[in-house]
Amino acid sequence: MSTHQWKFFTAGGFDQVKLDTGADLMNLNQLDQKLWVALACPTTGLEFCSKTAVLIDTDKDGRIRAPELISAVKWAGSMLKNPDDLVKGGDTVPFSAINDSTPEGKQLLASAKQICTNLGKKDATGISVSDASDANKIFVNTVLNGDGVIIAESATDDATKAVINDIAACMGTLPDRSGKGGIDQAKTDAFFAECVAFDAWNKKADDDKANILPAGDATAAAAAAVKAIKAKVDDFFGRCRLAAFDPRAIALLNRKEEEYLAIAAKDMSISATEIAGFPLAQVGAGKALPLKGAINPAHAAAVAALHAAAVKPLLGDKSELTEADWAALQAKLGAFECWSAGKAGGAVEKISIKRVREILGSKAKENVTALIAKDKALEPESTSIANVEKLARFVRDLHTLCINFVNFKDFYDGGEPSIFQAGTLFLDQRSCTLTLPVEDAGKHASMAAMAGSYLAYVDCVRKGTGEKRQIVAAFTNGDSDNLMVGRNGLFYDRKGLDWDATITKIIDNPISIRQAFWSPYKKLVRMIEEMAAKRAAAADADANAKLAQAATSAVNADKAKPEPKKIDVGAVAAMGVAFGAIGTLLATLLGYATKSFDLPFWQLCLAIVALFLLISGPSMILAWMKLRKRNLAPILDANGWAVNAKAKMNVPFGASLTGVAALPDGALTGSGDKFGEKPSAWPGIIKFLVIFCFIFSLLRHYGVVDMIAYKATGKHHGFFKSAAELEKDKKKNETAAAEMTTAASTNVVTAPATK
Repeated sequence: MSTHQWKFFTAGGFDQVKLDTGADLMNLNQLDQKLWVALACPTTGLEFCSKTAVLIDTDKDGRIRAPELISAVKWAGSMLKNPDDLVKGGDTVPFSAINDSTPEGKQLLASAKQICTNLGKKDATGISVSDASDANKIFVNTVLNGDGVIIAESATDDATKAVINDIAACMGTLPDRSGKGGIDQAKTDAFFAECVAFDAWNKKADDDKANILPAGDATAAAAAAVKAIKAKVDDFFGRCRLAAFDPRAIALLNRKEEEYLAIAAKDMSISATEIAGFPLAQVGAGKALPLKGAINPAHAAAVAALHAAAVKPLLGDKSELTEADWAALQAKLGAFECWSAGKAGGAVEKISIKRVREILGSKAKENVTALIAKDKALEPESTSIANVEKLARFVRDLHTLCINFVNFKDFYDGGEPSIFQAGTLFLDQRSCTLTLPVEDAGKHASMAAMAGSYLAYVDCVRKGTGEKRQIVAAFTNGDSDNLMVGRNGLFYDRKGLDWDATITKIIDNPISIRQAFWSPYKKLVRMIEEMAAKRAAAADADANAKLAQAATSAVNADKAKPEPKKIDVGAVAAMGVAFGAIGTLLATLLGYATKSFDLPFWQLCLAIVALFLLISGPSMILAWMKLRKRNLAPILDANGWAVNAKAKMNVPFGASLTGVAALPDGALTGSGDKFGEKPSAWPGIIKFLVIFCFIFSLLRHYGVVDMIAYKATGKHHGFFKSAAELEKDKKKNETAAAEMTTAASTNVVTAPATK
């Protein structure tokens, strides 16, 4: 359980640990890794020192993981008197800051001072990263430098130097700290094992020379000559056997004349490779193979080599080879073939068996091994020199990595860009700072699409140098109207270099609620434009077709009489149904419009606003949901990170990642666009009238206008009454008139009775 008191800050929708002190860093091993923002990151593709990343990556797999970062922080903190120096950073480590209370720290301090002395900085009080990096120059002319790798110059006698060169020639080399190729103990052991095996293999031949080496040292050449021509010789004797079985096959076995005709018609080479597939010599029953004279030109050289290298040394100087001779020749070389197949120690064959036995008979192995051990004895001192550079780099870079790994402080605080941000893309009057390097856009997009962000994959080129790179940029502010594949911009990397940038792929997601509101109407306009374009193209094609038909009819007018046009009853019926449907639709719309105009003007305005919201509402809700879920993690994961949190990018934070063009404060503008369209006053007038009518209608509906008029004139003005009130007064008057009419009728009927 952690005894360290941690502090947290909230950013990106989750709590992140603060790393403000050396104690925070030194206790990272106690922090629950579920609270880390990332658990792994690549060593490449970052705006972070690659040499430092390689030093942290102890298993050299190209990735920095949480345990490796913890180990680096622990080591660097133990080499300093005050771990707070890791937070302070800086390019120079003061000698007074190095912890010399431990043997390792004491040795490191001595090495740091020695490096400065060697570099002509004897009075230096600290060592910088550049000075520590120059420490490698100390090893340039060294022959023993503690890395366990020795070079020929490491030996003091010529015999050992020669053996080291032999080992390097047979087994390959390793880089020595001096910069030269050398050997280590593993290569030495492998070399001498090969020597022993090669010697034992050759002893088998020495012990049975009569059988294994029937031609002495020339046996290998004899076997090679036999192997080179074996297939064709076997073919020749096989054909001769078939000819002995049935003489009728001889003509076919020697190839037909027709096959020669096709070849004879062409220019032939001196070696006649065109007939390489023909028999080795003329086939006949029981015939011997001539070694001179009538031989297939394509194989004449191989037969000559067979005669000189194998037949003559093993069978004597023969002018022809019988099938029995051929079998005897192969039998003599059979033991050699078996022995050769079991070859061992082939890696040292190039230096010859004589040299191998000379080395094995000396104390070469002991001398080389002792030299390697002598070099290894200097390892602590040499390692300490290397650790000086390691400490200098860790002091400068470790805290930066931690606040871009354990937390994402650099990304969320709006200060220094994060190590995964590649630079700034300027395009479509916007600047995108959330840009990352990409190697494979297709592979990256399959994961990054889940981020919910509008992503543009961009190819960047510097034509002056021919350099190329690919990035992905997140557009988190503005709209996507003018973003499309093929658009060009300018990309500035973190070093300030400019690149020509071209969009090659887009992952479409909402950028803002405002964009989502207008999206349905823009889609409708695009659809209408596309339909209009299609109709225009179809009409143009139809007109051209009719023109061509008319021209054809004019040419053939005297050849055929036109057929009378017939009325298509089905077409008439279809037109009737269509006109009926259109009439019904117009009637319905007219009815709705009539009812709408019965409403007061202010209610009509609210109805129109409600209609807009009804249309745009779904897309706005979807956009709101996606913008709330917009997440950095999938984009980084596609780059090889292992992000451990939902690093959200809400609307306000997204707006900070993509800047939109705006005039600077205090900027002076000109008198106007010389060729711009003159602004019309009608939009302002219409807007004023709509607002005025809305307010007047609202006040009139609630009687405010009539009340003001009554106070001003002392009487009510029906003109200022609302439509509802006028309708109510109309009904009231009609009711009163009806009552009066009824009363009058009653009086007329009852008058005589009263008298």
